[in-house]
Amino acid sequence: MREIIFDTETTGLDRNGDRIIEIGAIELDNRFPSGRTFHVYINPQGRQVHPDALAVHGISNADLEDKPVFEAIAEDFLDFTEGARLVAHNATFDMGFINAELARLNISAIDPERVVDSLALARRKHPMGPNSLDALCKRYGIDNSRRTKHGALLDSELLAEVYIELVGGKQAALGLDSNTSSAQQQTGGIEAVALPSRSRPLTPRLTDEERQAHEAMVAGLGEKAIWAQILPQAAKTAD
Repeated sequence: MREIIFDTETTGLDRNGDRIIEIGAIELDNRFPSGRTFHVYINPQGRQVHPDALAVHGISNADLEDKPVFEAIAEDFLDFTEGARLVAHNATFDMGFINAELARLNISAIDPERVVDSLALARRKHPMGPNSLDALCKRYGIDNSRRTKHGALLDSELLAEVYIELVGGKQAALGLDSNTSSAQQQTGGIEAVALPSRSRPLTPRLTDEERQAHEAMVAGLGEKAIWAQILPQAAKTAD
């Protein structure tokens, strides 16, 4: 299964007037990074970066003067994502801008059936939140110390790690054939094995002095101490 984890940065929040200025994307193959990435900065064609947006991602109009316009990178982006599931955090925002840019070029919008919103996944899995990318990195122990500013490629790299955790963690699924028993399926593909009882108990490792010292310590804890309940049971088992 091929999935593309992606993120965009924009000049502002208005998809009808603001423009995409950065796209970053990471390819996952069966939930493992393939090593293929897509990253490009885009000239917003005269649209000024809003000060609030600049404070978030730090990309100025001067940074974008010599960058290609969206039309020049559209085919490369569509080729990179073709046939793959697209994953974004708050995907409504990113897909709204992507499809608005495609509409300006008379290119059909990307089918929403191909899109997964990792924010929606996080809200279902962690309904008490918070579910921002930074909060999820903290929850899953993912190092995001480099994220002093938002950046599409870095955010995609972090989101890829978060997404893998959201959908089941980093352990590869065990391959189960059609003959696998229901007991194996219920235990995650690991078959339970019944171990025979020992013909004779193991030799105790505690000396009599150590046992007596422990019993004296427990006696000082009072009748309600949990050890006072365990010791009689252990004595019966030893007998």
